[in-house]
Amino acid sequence: MDAGAAVAPRRLCLFDVDGTLTAPRQRITTEMEAFLQTLRRKVKIGVVGGSDFGKMQEQLGDDVVEKYDYVFPENGLVAYKDGKLLGRQNIQSHLGEALVQDLINYCLSYIAGIKLPKKRGTFIEFRSGMLNVSPIGRSCSQEERLEFTEVDKRENIREKFVAELRREFAGRGVTFSIGGQISIDVFPEGWDKRYCLGHVEQDGFQAIYFFGDKTMPGGNDYEIFSDPRTIGYTVSAPEDTRRICEGLF
Repeated sequence: MDAGAAVAPRRLCLFDVDGTLTAPRQRITTEMEAFLQTLRRKVKIGVVGGSDFGKMQEQLGDDVVEKYDYVFPENGLVAYKDGKLLGRQNIQSHLGEALVQDLINYCLSYIAGIKLPKKRGTFIEFRSGMLNVSPIGRSCSQEERLEFTEVDKRENIREKFVAELRREFAGRGVTFSIGGQISIDVFPEGWDKRYCLGHVEQDGFQAIYFFGDKTMPGGNDYEIFSDPRTIGYTVSAPEDTRRICEGLF
């Protein structure tokens, strides 16, 4: 390592996945992937998403843990550093089976009362650190996903759902946030994307940059975006992420 590299500031760029590095639920483009590997020569890079590890691999590649210095599926409740698993949290152990079942039963009952143009399957996906709840169902096609997105923009389906969940489960230690295009993330308080910062804050970074598209209050990037430990940037698409990074680095 030369002298210049030895004194270079240690910086980390953390990226949301959907809407930030990729189009929602789509695979990263070869151009974006190449750009990130170029960026990695200057700063450490990591990804943090609400999806589980399998979905992250679908979008970022089977070798995702080799291409990024940090990989944080499920908000960092599953965590990888330098290609190795750091740890894994478990929602049912933390909340207890009774509360988990109360959440599942309430969500299924609420979804049963929603009328949509289409409904498909997998309305609740059980992950290590969260429940992912989708009014249309996660097995919808890409076309059906986009159709739901337009309905949701007009009728605030998920926003109303979250408001009811917060009312029903007030004081029970659970957080609800809107994520991606079709779903709501349900997890214990404090298990939002800030959770991943606990894995990196001891690594001596002088600056941690976060890039996300759901940075508004109620969005699943809001907490980490507004955390004093990060320098937050709101993006609207992968092209926007690249433009900002090129300006910064």
